[in-house]
Amino acid sequence: MIGIWGSYSTTYLYIITIGTIVFFGLPMLISPIHWARVLGWDIADKPDLAVYFGRCLGAVICVLGIFGLKASRNPLLKQYFFDLLIYNFILMFFVHIYGWLKKIQPIAETLEIIYWAGLIILTLLFYPNS
Repeated sequence: MIGIWGSYSTTYLYIITIGTIVFFGLPMLISPIHWARVLGWDIADKPDLAVYFGRCLGAVICVLGIFGLKASRNPLLKQYFFDLLIYNFILMFFVHIYGWLKKIQPIAETLEIIYWAGLIILTLLFYPNS
């Protein structure tokens, strides 16, 4: 099962990194409070900490996306980056499970459990062969 579509790993990496930058990184970097409201979070009267953490996370996501694009052109880096993605997706899966069990997140975040599980499976399927 692992890597059965590995010959398409470069294409997958381009799609996942560009999509992540466009749909997660930049929106969180530019307007984290709007992003949080779209997902259903209640925003406190003083959202300074949320803005700070949102922008920090958005910046990290953008940097990882840029390095994902660079890794797609180097077989050794590509395999390393796929490992990074898998571990990240696994942790995000459990972060969202925790929020669901504690009932501390909006429904959009709970639905992301399916999203993260899907990304784990897809990333394993597209794992590079070389």
